[in-house]
Amino acid sequence: MPQLLEKIDKNSLPRHIAIIMDGNGRWAKEQGEDRLFGHYHGVESVRNIVEGCAELGVEYLTLYAFSTENWDRPEYEVAGLMELLVSTIRKEVETLNKNKIRLHVIGDMSMLPDFAKKELNEALEITKVNTGLNLVMALSYSGRWELANAAKEIAKEVKEGKLRVEDINQETLQQFLCTAHYPDPELMIRTSGEFRISNFLLYQLAYAELYFTNVRWPDFRKANLYEAIIDFQGRERRFGKTGEQIAETNKAL
Repeated sequence: MPQLLEKIDKNSLPRHIAIIMDGNGRWAKEQGEDRLFGHYHGVESVRNIVEGCAELGVEYLTLYAFSTENWDRPEYEVAGLMELLVSTIRKEVETLNKNKIRLHVIGDMSMLPDFAKKELNEALEITKVNTGLNLVMALSYSGRWELANAAKEIAKEVKEGKLRVEDINQETLQQFLCTAHYPDPELMIRTSGEFRISNFLLYQLAYAELYFTNVRWPDFRKANLYEAIIDFQGRERRFGKTGEQIAETNKAL
């Protein structure tokens, strides 16, 4: 692992990394256990990757913890996930605070049970003045829900005369997204070998570099994170321009 760490250019880290933590259920099945067993072991990966990002100096880490579609899973699994969420926050909030990590949540919080909302709100309050890594948990979240919600809010502003239709542009839309105060992710990692973004940050991932790995989430550790960042740093980010234009811009800098 030290050799991997040495290959990372600390001056060109992705400012914001987003992760789809996939494969808990399949990992558990491979161990001959039920799905919740995988989710419980996935918490150790969260702890390890949060620590890895904080050590490197990554500014934002967004974790896709629970989608709006996940509410359709078997009742025992949903209940178990909510209990796991609450117990994990309760155990980890002191460590987050100690390491100056600030917790944020994006998603439809109204769908969460009251006991989960209470625990989350307390953690948000406790960590709100921290200035280190910004840990963003996507809970009861989906990209389509977020875009529909933004459209409703914009329509409301127009109806109330606070916004003119002709003034609506991309910046307007961004202001009404859950991530209005965060930079867009530059690197999106998905574990467990699936090649899709599954309704995650649909607007924000427009220019992100996508990295897919076969590693199941409960097995994902700092070394895997470093590999993803090294891969990211080897790519040319053009944003619609040509490689020559990027080279010229870099030369000017």
